[in-house]
Amino acid sequence: MTRRYSALSLIKEGFANQKGWEQAWRSPEPKASYDAIIIGGGGHGLATAYYLARNHGFNSIAVIEKGWLGGGNTGRNTTTIRSNYFYPESAALYEASLKLYETMSKELNYNVMFSQRGVLTMVHSKGEMEIAARLVNAMQINGIDSEMLDLEQIRKIVPLYDLSPGARFQVLGGVWQGRAGVARHDAVAWGYARAADRLKVDIIQSCEVTDFIIEGGRCRGVVTSKGHMRSDRVGLAVAGHSSQMGAKAGFRLPVLSYTLQACVSEPVKPALDTVVLAPATATYVSQSDKGEFVIGGGLDRVPSYQQRGNLPQLEVVLSGLLEMFPSLGQMKLMRQWGGVVDVTPDSSPIIGESPLPGLFLNCGWGTGGFKGIPIGGVMLAHLMANGKHHDLSRPFDLDRFQTGRLIDEAAGSGIAH
Repeated sequence: MTRRYSALSLIKEGFANQKGWEQAWRSPEPKASYDAIIIGGGGHGLATAYYLARNHGFNSIAVIEKGWLGGGNTGRNTTTIRSNYFYPESAALYEASLKLYETMSKELNYNVMFSQRGVLTMVHSKGEMEIAARLVNAMQINGIDSEMLDLEQIRKIVPLYDLSPGARFQVLGGVWQGRAGVARHDAVAWGYARAADRLKVDIIQSCEVTDFIIEGGRCRGVVTSKGHMRSDRVGLAVAGHSSQMGAKAGFRLPVLSYTLQACVSEPVKPALDTVVLAPATATYVSQSDKGEFVIGGGLDRVPSYQQRGNLPQLEVVLSGLLEMFPSLGQMKLMRQWGGVVDVTPDSSPIIGESPLPGLFLNCGWGTGGFKGIPIGGVMLAHLMANGKHHDLSRPFDLDRFQTGRLIDEAAGSGIAH
């Protein structure tokens, strides 16, 4: 039973340095075997474990994390959640994820601070206005809430933006999705972790997978820094490190890993209550509940596994920010970081069984991994439980790179990634 805290007890705990808090999840010793094993303790891995237990009745599940929960891309992104993608397959997948976010706090009994403040994508030329109108039409046909805004409508939403005729990147209009927004990234990981733990999932941190147990041409478990763990169902949800883990299992994935730059400013009073993306400046920005401006941009196009940014790319991102919001020029930066994103040739995720039977993949989300956490978990859980695709995941199988039925969402991010 969950312990309830009164307002007075919360204050006492604060002054006592939280010495009386109960653990949100256990730290068990690993067992020799499980019904299912998930490699990766980020949002996708934790969500998979939760849905395996809740939707499919699995009662012996392990989540194995090399570091700490949410220490990878889940805690290193700019937290935007939206579903305004062009292709029907992508729109269906991300819309299902957005709907899960809308009910997530209630379902997990944990406030993930999902704020549906909308996402606004600027349009900078007459040619782009025509393309934007076609995109909005396609999204509406796909059932996604999306609309074109003119300059005056944009001015009411983001009065701080430089919409002057003399702006270097003049704005002519915009694309708006009102149901989109942001959530607290670590709260999503913690919410799934706590909910999974209550369903008896073993969450094993500081445990590195060093090899796979392969018998009879199938994956039968993993070799870890804490010993062997056997299972006939193993899920892989390690984002930017998917290609490295695939190599350990004996196959090559069509994935390249890059560092995605991000940074936050010092906290200031509320000045921006939506997410703004400007393709011309290659920068997107929102303001957190703490008052920090959360700023992101394009990829550093040199393949890398480093979780930090670099100064040249930071300069590009901040130059774009100042073109959008010149009044922020005196703000100070608090910190910067990089997330290791896994990018496929068509910029769409890979969901399906790997070339090694018994090992299932959830990877290739690129810059869209955070918004895809809940549906990624549902889809991987379905695959691991049933051994076959859900209708939503079928188009994203690895076999599309053989058949040529690609889902090219390279423009779906709005930034050249």
